[in-house]
Amino acid sequence: MKDILAAQRASFMAALPEPLSLRKDRLKRAAAMIRDHADRFCDALSEDFGHRSREQSMITDIAGSIAPINHAIKNLAKWARVEKRSVQFPLGLLGARASIQYQPKGVVGIIAPWNFPVNLVMSPLAGALAAGNRAMVKTSEYTPVTAALFEEIVGKYFDPTELAFVSGGPEIGKAFAELPFDHLLFTGATGIGRHILHAAADNLTPVTLELGGKSPVIVGKGADLKQATERVAIGKMLNAGQICLAPDYLLVPSDQEAAVVEGLKSAASAMYPTVLANPDYTSIVNDRHFQRLTDWIEDARSKGATVDVVNPANEDFGSTNSRKMPLHIVTDVTDDMTLMQEEIFGPILPVRRYDGIDTAISEINRRDRPLGLYYFGKDSAEQRRVLDRTISGGVTVNDVIFHVSMEDLPFGGVGPSGMGAYHGHDGFRTFSHAKSIYRQSRLDVAKLAGLKPPYGAAARKSATRQIGN
Repeated sequence: MKDILAAQRASFMAALPEPLSLRKDRLKRAAAMIRDHADRFCDALSEDFGHRSREQSMITDIAGSIAPINHAIKNLAKWARVEKRSVQFPLGLLGARASIQYQPKGVVGIIAPWNFPVNLVMSPLAGALAAGNRAMVKTSEYTPVTAALFEEIVGKYFDPTELAFVSGGPEIGKAFAELPFDHLLFTGATGIGRHILHAAADNLTPVTLELGGKSPVIVGKGADLKQATERVAIGKMLNAGQICLAPDYLLVPSDQEAAVVEGLKSAASAMYPTVLANPDYTSIVNDRHFQRLTDWIEDARSKGATVDVVNPANEDFGSTNSRKMPLHIVTDVTDDMTLMQEEIFGPILPVRRYDGIDTAISEINRRDRPLGLYYFGKDSAEQRRVLDRTISGGVTVNDVIFHVSMEDLPFGGVGPSGMGAYHGHDGFRTFSHAKSIYRQSRLDVAKLAGLKPPYGAAARKSATRQIGN
């Protein structure tokens, strides 16, 4: 890995400046790498998960990877323009000029997760390549078939000094994070994010952390319950809930809890009338995560929760090793249950009652700041109060998750749900260095400003003028 980094950095420095034509060419090659092998990637993803919906993979990991690349190609010239800035009076009048030039940082490291192991490689890569960088990618050990496919095909599209993939377990990941990159982006769990930040600290590597947390849903005044419950069910069951932005718990008015639970059951049953043999429904990625989710359900039951398993075909899940897990709706949940302490990352949805919107807001604010927040309702004043009184990475109103697919919106967390952001123009800037450039007037500005010794009346006059009354 050190040799790859050294070769990429040497090639980068020798090639500066990176022309926009070459950046666009790299972006087109990146899109072709995914497009040309779309079917193989879908096969690899399904093999890694035990089963993964092919159509879902085509939308989330294939189309979802090419879209940000195409967006970058379309907008790159605009993003990369030199940006003029103002100069303090009277220097501008005297001929001084100021600007910002966006330069690539060098070599970007990307540590990708297992839940969307194509999209969450290619989406940050779109920003890194658009900014003119080289990149090294560490793939997840939980999706080894997908990782191996990347390593097999990348050489057909990129020289190793442009883009390289490495794979391996935690020790490789630790060594990767300790490399002296010019920028490092990590997507994954909050606990691992802390270790990544420590590993990068010795090199003072700038870090973007895309983490997770417990993203809440508020069902507010005037919400269309049929629409709200269907959209929550879609977001919770997509990828079997293995999404950093999946609705993690639901806050509902006390008098609407029963209707919301029934709406969730009805929506889930309509979309997935069967689960075990349903090609549209994805498996839990491995035995460890399946057991973790099973243990958390039993923990909730043992502490008094009510668990509704949405199983419209009355299938026997205990007789299979497919790791298919239906939606579990959990009511009467309390703070001492693991489900309310940890990010769930699976098809389990706790439902909490509230009385008055300020109670729901307090429920959210006493927890770590989430990556996403979702509000359903038609009351503009209540919606405004939720937006003003909560802090989260992003918000989707009257749906869930969709803000992540908007390339013109920055995607990122806040506090324990992450730091920094990428996507679109914001990603370009994340992976660029904004170099300040000041061009001095032909006049002797130091003398005019009183900065040239020996100091005297001119210096005192300049200071007095700037300090003011």
